[in-house]
Amino acid sequence: MIIVLKPSTPPEQIQLFEEKLCSDYEVKVNRWDGVHSTVLGLIGDTHTVDTEYIDAQDIVESVKRVQEPYKKANRKFHPENTVVKVSENVSIGDGSLHIIAGPCSVEGEEQIVSIAKSVKKSGATLLRGGAFKPRTSPYAFQGLKSEGLDLLKIARKETGLPIVSEIMRTEHIDMFENVDIIQVGARNMQNFDLLKELGKTNKPVLLKRGLSATIEEWLMSAEYIMAGGNDNVILCERGIRTFETYTRNTLDISAIPIIKKLSHLPVVVDPSHASGKSSLVEPLAMAAVAAGADGLIIEVHNDPPHALSDGAQSLTSKQFDAVAGKILALKEALK
Repeated sequence: MIIVLKPSTPPEQIQLFEEKLCSDYEVKVNRWDGVHSTVLGLIGDTHTVDTEYIDAQDIVESVKRVQEPYKKANRKFHPENTVVKVSENVSIGDGSLHIIAGPCSVEGEEQIVSIAKSVKKSGATLLRGGAFKPRTSPYAFQGLKSEGLDLLKIARKETGLPIVSEIMRTEHIDMFENVDIIQVGARNMQNFDLLKELGKTNKPVLLKRGLSATIEEWLMSAEYIMAGGNDNVILCERGIRTFETYTRNTLDISAIPIIKKLSHLPVVVDPSHASGKSSLVEPLAMAAVAAGADGLIIEVHNDPPHALSDGAQSLTSKQFDAVAGKILALKEALK
């Protein structure tokens, strides 16, 4: 249930009203103070709440019930866009476009540092790199693990780029304390124990959409993190599994405006994993920017043919430079 209060309501009256709602009904009240109004979100069993009584209060502008099961991620509860502050110079969701670039897997210090310097020069504002790699085959390269995280930190020190890396298990959360954005991969989107633990941190979380997840299921996974107290969630559309076999996945461009309508959370798009083909990264990235994405996550490797994972979808540094130039020019033209 959502209660919109009149703009002139004194803070003391709002506080008393919140306390009365909590005492009269078995609900939790979340408060959002906007520029023009204050919104109270009632979470819990609201079927006994008397909407006519609430609507009759002098300080209430309007009251309505919410049917969607996700509350904290719902734009109705939080009308203005959420801006996730990653570092002093990087905020995602503020209207700017951020490009997260780097290799699928961290393979060595020289590799990750050289790629980091290259993508920064081309316009990337964050560095991605997998230290723990979930792979379909148990025989494929699984990542350098903790050593990979250490190498990412070296690259961050060399370039100043905030780092993004994927977490696999709840036991690893302490290891990610100095990672700027913790990525939850598609396979772990419904690892609810992991999501709950991430909810206890204040670390930005990049939540990728599951391979076969609906938009509501995706938002409900975000709700798990936010219910724990962590509102720093960034959604990532990375393609879903369909009957089409030409591409690795099918990029759901429509998810961008749909999420923007349903939720206040920022959305980034991963054209690399969506297509599985380096030649398709540019057009899909351009489409995502045109559709309103807050950012892109693009795989870049210094030697794609010999990459230990996902070489077919990785751009070379030269290719990334050309793609990034077009992406940033498009963003500027859309202003």
